[in-house]
This record gives sequence, C-alpha cells and structure tokens, in this order.
Amino acid sequence: MGKNILIVDDAAFMRMMIKDILSKNGYTVAGEAENGVKAIEKYNELKPDLVLMDITMPDKDGIQALKEIKSTDPNAKVIMCSAMGQQAMVIESIQAGAKDFIVKPFQPDRVLEAVKKVVG
Repeated sequence: MGKNILIVDDAAFMRMMIKDILSKNGYTVAGEAENGVKAIEKYNELKPDLVLMDITMPDKDGIQALKEIKSTDPNAKVIMCSAMGQQAMVIESIQAGAKDFIVKPFQPDRVLEAVKKVVG
C-alpha cells in the first residue's frame, strides 16, 4: 500500500483522528495543513497520492483550495470532509472535482472505504 496522504483540517484533533485511522491501516501521512492556503502549498511541495480536506476552514475554504489544486493538477485526488448538513457544499465540491466525501464525526470504516475507492 503505502499511499501518501495529505490531511487538511483546521482542527488538530480531527487531523490526529484521521492520521491514526490511516496509519493503522498502512497508509503514510505525507503532511498536514490547517487551512486552504497551506493545503495548496503542501500539495505542490509533497505531491501526495490523495488529499483529505475539510470544507469549512479559515483563510481559504476547502472548496477554493480544491479548485486551485485541480487547476494546477487536474489528476489530483481529493476527498472532502464535511459536517452534517453541508449538502450544498458537498455537491459543489464534487462538481469542482472531489472524488468522494466523508461526513464528520468520522467512522473509521467509512474513511478507509473512501480512501480505498479513490487510491486503492
């Protein structure tokens, strides 16, 4: 396996939870970012196989960051994370090129299912 994954979430404990789920299942967390601006920088620097990105963040939200990442790398694989009740944003992120989305609070099985579906 050993796919490199970038985790983007403004909440440190959310990043830690996802990192824990991924690490225990053979994935490598290449890096972390706490907002959309940093996400774009880290993406360009690390070229990860996958990005798990929160939608609602300060400085630049996940949808804006997704659009910028996709404009520089059309093959970028991004899974969006959203809280319940953000259906419109989820739809917008899928239209912007996200491969899947997972809902908070995270169910480890759902996180892994989405990751496997997108990067194998």
